[in-house]
Amino acid sequence: MTIASHLVELRKKHETLSEMVEQAQRSPGTDALKIADLKKQKLRLKEEIERLSH
Repeated sequence: MTIASHLVELRKKHETLSEMVEQAQRSPGTDALKIADLKKQKLRLKEEIERLSH
């Protein structure tokens, strides 16, 4: 797998997590810990994307 294709996959996963966070925040019954976990995963992906981009 090339770095470019890996970045594409990471960006897709990041976008999916963004959508999951937004959906969870709109749902009144969603656990705050679940939202925090999704945000941490999203941040790790963002950091990995930035690291590979440079």
